[in-house]
Amino acid sequence: SPEYAHGVPGALKNALDWVVGSNELYEKPLALLNPSPESLFAHPQLAEILSTMSANVVDDASVTVRLPRRGANIDELMNDAPLIATLTHAVSSLVRAATQTILDAPVMSD
Repeated sequence: SPEYAHGVPGALKNALDWVVGSNELYEKPLALLNPSPESLFAHPQLAEILSTMSANVVDDASVTVRLPRRGANIDELMNDAPLIATLTHAVSSLVRAATQTILDAPVMSD
């Protein structure tokens, strides 16, 4: 999501408001990927909103990377070793958190 006026865009906040009481995000692990180090405000605001909704924002899976604003070339991105390493670590951390959530889930009996 882009940062808009130093915050989370209204449309995204509105979408999250629709699920705030549904428990759809309750204890679900999620990662926040910030594509710009210049985006200083929306990323922590979104983390706060989602944490307040009882989502499990996995800190180790939530990363900030530098992606080009325009003219991103997929071949260049796929060959950017630091970017690939950062994203691989983030995804691995999210998978570990999701796996742990599944293992910790109560077993339902018939």
